[in-house]
Formats: sequence, C-alpha cells, structure tokens
Amino acid sequence: MQWQKSNDVLGTVNRGNPAESGLCTLCRVDCMGKCETWLSSLRGRKILYPRDFGFVTAGSANTLHIGCCYNSLRINGYLYGAHGLPRGLSDSEDDCIFPRVSLETEFGTGEKIKVKLPIMTGALGSTFVAAKYWDSFAIGAALVGFPIVVGENVVGIDLQAEINKGKIIRAPELERRIQTYLRYFDGYGAILVQMNVEDTRNGVAEYVLEKYGDKAIIELKWGQGAKDIGGEIQVTSLDYALFLKKRGYVVDPDPEIPEVQEAFKHGAIKSFARHSRLGYTSLSSWQKVQENFIKEIKYLRKIGYKHITLKTGSYGMEALAMAIKFATEAKLDLLTIDGSGGGTGMSPWNMMETWGVPSLLLHSKAYEYANILAKKGKKPVDMAFAGGFAREDHIFKALALGAPYTKLVCMGRALMIPGFLGSNIEGALHPERREKVKGNWDKLPPSVSEFGTTPEEIFAGYYDVQKKVGKEEMKNIPYGAICVWTLADKISAGLQQLLAGARKFSVKAISRGDISSANRETERETGIPFITEIGDREAKKILKE
Repeated sequence: MQWQKSNDVLGTVNRGNPAESGLCTLCRVDCMGKCETWLSSLRGRKILYPRDFGFVTAGSANTLHIGCCYNSLRINGYLYGAHGLPRGLSDSEDDCIFPRVSLETEFGTGEKIKVKLPIMTGALGSTFVAAKYWDSFAIGAALVGFPIVVGENVVGIDLQAEINKGKIIRAPELERRIQTYLRYFDGYGAILVQMNVEDTRNGVAEYVLEKYGDKAIIELKWGQGAKDIGGEIQVTSLDYALFLKKRGYVVDPDPEIPEVQEAFKHGAIKSFARHSRLGYTSLSSWQKVQENFIKEIKYLRKIGYKHITLKTGSYGMEALAMAIKFATEAKLDLLTIDGSGGGTGMSPWNMMETWGVPSLLLHSKAYEYANILAKKGKKPVDMAFAGGFAREDHIFKALALGAPYTKLVCMGRALMIPGFLGSNIEGALHPERREKVKGNWDKLPPSVSEFGTTPEEIFAGYYDVQKKVGKEEMKNIPYGAICVWTLADKISAGLQQLLAGARKFSVKAISRGDISSANRETERETGIPFITEIGDREAKKILKE
C-alpha cells in the first residue's frame, strides 16, 4: 500500500514519497512545497476546504482501509445531542457552533499544566536542524500555548559549554533555548528538558533547576519510536569529532584511530556519527529497572523538581507496561509513548523501517494496560501519543483511542516544517537576515509568491500574531513562528469541526466511542468496534418500536 503523492482537491503535492502522516519520508529544510502541512503553514484554515470553490465539486477518495493503522480508524458523527459544553454555553443551536468548541486541556498529577491546543513537539535535541530553527519552533509554541521539548545532548555537544566533573559551569545553547521560549510564555504550555545517560552524567537536571526552578520540566528518556539505540548526529569536522569523543560520546568511526584520520585527510571518510549510550544495560530484570527508576525520581524530587515526565519508545509490551506502571506509581506528570513509524533526523534508515511496534498497535495496548491499573483503583499517568501524526484528524483519533488517559498528541516533523518554511521566506525577503534565520532561498518560489510578496500577504495568521504581541513587538517575531501559529490555527479549526460533528464541545470530552474500526483486523487489535456495529442495537430498537 502506497500513499498518494498529490491531493488535487487541496492542491497539495509531496516532493518525495509520502508516509501515512502526509509528510514525505525525507523532509528537507529547503523544500519549496507543497505538502498539506507546508501549505497549511501559509494559508491556515483555508486548507481545510477544496480549492477553487464555485468551479468544482469534490468527493472523498479515502474509502479503502487496508491493514491495521491509524488510517483504518474512522471518526464518528452524531445526529443529536451536545456533550462537554464549556462553562457559559447552553445546548442551543446558537451556542453549539464549532468555533466555540474548547481545545484547552491540562496534564499533571499535582499542579496542572495548562495547554491551549492538545499537541506538543517531539524532542528537539542535538540535531543541527533543531539548533538552527529553534527561535521559530520555540516562539511559535509559546505564542500558540503548547509544550515544547528540548531534546537530549544539547549541553554535551555544545562547544561553548563548560563541564567539570559532572557539574555544568556554563551551557549557553541550553540557556538560549529555554530563555527564547520563556520570553513569550504566557502560562499555557511548558518547556521540557530531556535527559539521557550522558545528560545525567553531565548534571543537566541540577543545572536546569538551579537556573530556572520550576519554569522548566525535566523529562527522562527511555527511547523513541524511530530507533532502539541512543540518539545520533553527524559531524564533518575531525576536531569536533575528537571533542565529542573526549566529552564521553561514542563516535563512529573512532576519530582517534590513525587510519581513520588518514582516511579523513584524503576524503575517503567525510563525516563522523556521534551516538549516545544505551541505558539500563547493567540491569537484568524489570524489578531492578523499577528500583533504579524510582531511586532516580526520588533524587529529582529531593533536589526540588515538582514536574517530571517520561518519554518511552516502541520496545514492546513488557517495556510499555513498565513505563505505565512506574510512571503511575511515581506520580509523573506525563508519559509520552512513541510508536514506530515516527520520524527523526539521523536514525539508521533500515532500523527505522523495520524495528519496533507500529503506533496504532502500541497505543492500543497502552490504553489496555492503563485500564488494568484504573480497575485496581489507581489513577494512570496522563499520556501523550506520538509516532507519525500531522493533521487534525490524526489528533482526534489518537486522543480518542487512548481516552480518557491521553491528554496530548506529540508531533515531531509536522511542527518543524513551518519553522523551515518561514525561515526560507524571511531569508528570501530580507537577504540581510538570511544567515541569522538560516534561510535557504535566494528568492520566493512560485509556490509562495502566488500568495503575495510581503509577510502580510503571504501568512494568513500574520495579523492574529500581531494582535497577540503588538505591532512594535512584531519585528522580533521570526516568520517561522508566524508559520507555526498559522499551521496551529488550521489544526485548531479542523479539530473543532471534527469535535462538533461528534457533538463534543470540549476536547476533554473525547471518548473511545467517537471512533470506529473500518476493518475487522483493526477491530481485533484495538478493541474499537467495527463501524456498522456501533449503534446497531439502538438502531434495531428504533425499527422494532
């Protein structure tokens, strides 16, 4: 089964091979368009509807549901009723309109963390893409009001960072990232700082707490859906590779080997891959992992952390159960569960293609396991699902599949595309800023200039952002952040429409009853009833009365 490369109805097209998410499998920072996410970052909610209105009619092409994936879930709609009405709304037809659907949510065990839109970024760590476009990602997330994650190894690869015997003396890149977000943070969203083995050794948790207190949340990392080894980046400098080796990282090939240095000198080797270590290799049972994990959480609580989260990957059922049970018992604020099929910047390709549990199967089991704890009288940890999500329908399905335990949907590459696009536009319109914003275009391509040649013309969300920050502050907002806002506006409107159709007027009211399985295999694996069996009993009662 292959996904379509173009959508004539929306006027979108993929440059490369599309995945289920609608994103190309290889997403380029210099892309000139125009997948659905790319185009939505410019035109916003306009991309919810068929193009060329008044000259066309359009019909659905998505009637074939093969295999067991998120595409094989359907969203239900209902004829009557209104549920989850926000305070102040009545069930009248005048109140129950889709723009009034509340998308606010919250997560956490103690003091709740409020979110305006039920999404969060994936971990944006030591990849150079994350560093280059951080201003767009962070400012966009802060303005919209959703959480952003500083990924692993940011301190460890920073040439300017100073570390002495496990104590960070200086970490300018990490500070830049946190401060950029906090500048526009208005009480909705959060900034999470992720830790792996090397980060723990380097004292990241202690440094973040000392500098920012409870303004930042610490996230422990067990893994991700893209690979089952530690994170990687690629460097093209021998000196940098040697620096990373001395910092304690695994570097491949080993830059200290004379033959490798000679091969690099002659151009046979042009780059080095830096890898993180695997965790828990010295432990031999889940009980020992639990003991080690609880000890780490107790330490973080002792030094002052109020909010702690966990990110896990698609290892399998045992590890999934461990993550849910341990996070619940430790009263963590959030557990992000990343299924295979997600994306990354530097994972071994065949590993990413062949390892781990696909998102739908992993997330279905997450609901089942959380339910087991709930039936024992425990309150399962709040969860975020990740692994190949990009659109509003993906968000609805993921929240419904894990309801009532899922609070957020974690999106990786989809929330990075607007950062790339806005930076390219800003660099093309303002050559003097091109290096600063990391723009890749010398001039606007026709895919952009068809909408205009000024930011006010190009970005559907421009004036909404200006209203929020003020005309004077607008000069400090990167165009990539405006793109993030514009994409979020399209996702918000689409999600509100889907919710209204399901007669749910708050995102918190989404339930598993709001989705159905489009084939029997999906029904069997997810526990979501087949589409014609939902409401069938009630239908027959109507006919028999």
